[in-house]
Amino acid sequence: MAEEKIRVRYAPSPTGHLHIGNARTALFNYLFARHNNGTFVIRIEDTDLKRNIADGEKSQLENLKWLGMDWDEGPDKPGEVGPYRQSERKEIYLPLIQELLDKGLAYKSYMTEEELIKQREEQKAQGEAPRYVYEYEGMTPEEIKAKQDEAEAAGLKPVVRIHVPKDQTYKFDDIVKGPISFESNTIGGDFVIQKRDGMPTYNFAVVVDDHLMKITHVLRGDDHIANTPKQLVVYEAFGWEPPVFGHMTLIINTETGKKLSKRDESVLQFIEQYRELGYLPDAMFNFITLLGWSPVGEKEIFNRKELIKMFDPKRLSRSPASFDGKKLEWVNNQYVKNAKEDNIVDSSLKQLIKAGRISENPDSKTIEWARKLISMYKQQMSYTGQIVELADVFFNEPPVLDEAAKKELADDSAPTVLREFAERVNKLPIFDATEIQNTIYSIQKDTGIRGRKLYMPIRIATTRETHGPELAASIELLGRKKALEHLKKTLDEMDK
Repeated sequence: MAEEKIRVRYAPSPTGHLHIGNARTALFNYLFARHNNGTFVIRIEDTDLKRNIADGEKSQLENLKWLGMDWDEGPDKPGEVGPYRQSERKEIYLPLIQELLDKGLAYKSYMTEEELIKQREEQKAQGEAPRYVYEYEGMTPEEIKAKQDEAEAAGLKPVVRIHVPKDQTYKFDDIVKGPISFESNTIGGDFVIQKRDGMPTYNFAVVVDDHLMKITHVLRGDDHIANTPKQLVVYEAFGWEPPVFGHMTLIINTETGKKLSKRDESVLQFIEQYRELGYLPDAMFNFITLLGWSPVGEKEIFNRKELIKMFDPKRLSRSPASFDGKKLEWVNNQYVKNAKEDNIVDSSLKQLIKAGRISENPDSKTIEWARKLISMYKQQMSYTGQIVELADVFFNEPPVLDEAAKKELADDSAPTVLREFAERVNKLPIFDATEIQNTIYSIQKDTGIRGRKLYMPIRIATTRETHGPELAASIELLGRKKALEHLKKTLDEMDK
């Protein structure tokens, strides 16, 4: 198999939006394929019709594209081994299920859900592991047929189960975890390969699809390990060679130390949420790739080409990957700092419009003002959605001064600085950053007040904050009217 052209697949279910964990699975398969000049296939596993959601497939594909992945075959790129939706492959599965029935390797099971539940409860009460017990044990072929005919006459719909060989060891050499083995007696008995509605089960369809699509390597999450022995039973029944498996470790929440669960609301987990906040796709691509995979060296920021060139599945970690939201912010900030200014302005402007800070169809003057505002905060934004809060003072009523600000204004020289500044900027013929900065210099020269005692009162009085971007530029963007209003408000509060 090592000499075959590498073919890998990402096979999402359209039951929800693209999760961080699923995005990582897609990314590792994509990188592995591109590194080896192989083929990356997208296959939609939509046989669980009850759980599928509207636009589930569309969301998956759109978010994969946003992250920067392309694929060689898929629902939108038909190849020779399609269709690429399981719901459209039923006519492929049915003859294969019948083949196993004809060979006596599978059989129809008429046990009802109630009977199966009762069986599991009895096993649990006896301290036994829940499992399916062969319902035709000890019967002759004639007796089995008679029982099945009786069930059919009663209107019962069967499932199809595959025979699991007894006392057999299933082994595979996992790319990530090394040699793994399972005893067939621990699988849970003969398992269902076709449901009552006629659709194949996951563990059957995935084997058929991977075989017919000539998948050579299956890289997937740790939670699929328990499925592997069942899939090996199916491979064995058909006499097919299984692919090479690699099971990536779980992703844990750094703050809680627990598995990243979709029910954990303490951390955003869907790619769409990060898109809406203004994270950059290249940053997300970089960050997610490092969840459970490590490059050689200490470097942490890589572009897509570098990651493709370096990707080696042997460096997939055996330890759980730690999802650290703060680290993601840091990574994204590196990308924001180095991104083209137009891209950041465009993304941030959309955030300001979405938040109602700027009208949906701003005029050219407003756009130019917003461009200056966004550029001023570019270096400190971890994601462009932060512009709404960072620039709040430019849109809303000035915030209440905190204790640190009040302490700064308590200095004896603060009133002098602020009155001088208010009087001089009110008379400026041109209200821009250059003239504002010159005004500050003139106050320093005339009063002898300098450094923190000069700049901090002006910053606090105009922006109502103790920290922020370049002061003169901030005051220009506030505008003369708003800056003077803030100065007056601050001086009034100091006089009380």
